[in-house]
Amino acid sequence: MNPQLWGKEHLIYIAVSIAVAFSVCFFAKRYAGSEKAQQAVIKISAGLLFAIILTNRLALVFEYDNARWNELIPDSFCSASSYVLSLALLLGKKNNNVLHFIWLVALAGGTITTFYPDFIGQHPSFLYPPTILGMVHHTWSAIVVVLVFLFGWLKLTYKKWYYTLFGFAAYLSLGAFLMCVLDYGNPFYMKEPAIGGTPFTVWVIAPIYIAVYSVILLTVELVRRHAEKKDIRR
Repeated sequence: MNPQLWGKEHLIYIAVSIAVAFSVCFFAKRYAGSEKAQQAVIKISAGLLFAIILTNRLALVFEYDNARWNELIPDSFCSASSYVLSLALLLGKKNNNVLHFIWLVALAGGTITTFYPDFIGQHPSFLYPPTILGMVHHTWSAIVVVLVFLFGWLKLTYKKWYYTLFGFAAYLSLGAFLMCVLDYGNPFYMKEPAIGGTPFTVWVIAPIYIAVYSVILLTVELVRRHAEKKDIRR
């Protein structure tokens, strides 16, 4: 019997993931006190994320007898975001512009897929490389985002809201290329929903994402202004 959503293997994975997430964040916060140490943690975590997503894509390349090298190109929000997040942290500076788009995609996608991996039953073994590596890169991407905020590597501001539009435009452009040139069936959920039986194609996901992100930015700005007023009164 193939692994089931919320089955034994999945529940064990969730428990281990939560334990790893708390442990990594606790020890990172406790022992990485200096700027240099925090940067090292971020860079190592990003490097590990890049290695995981690349290995996951290679597993898809060699999933069948004939290697499919086009599988190295990500065709979903989560796989693309694991690539982008890892490279933005490895090659970019603290609070770089790419992070202002990618953090919520990686955090939401990674968390949702950890608890609802619709691909979990694709093979009789839970340790089937495309399955377990797909699970791990989602979970680790969410943990990396938490570390980014934990060490102040990203300062949210409404002044950089437009990077969300740039990010989605880039994803949709890649999706159009994959669909029209490389004949991918449903890149970035442009034709079919992310979860069967729901309306969540990219044309629904994108407006919801932008609305949620707008609320987050508004809340952060209101909290910041309230804190500044309190400081002035003192």
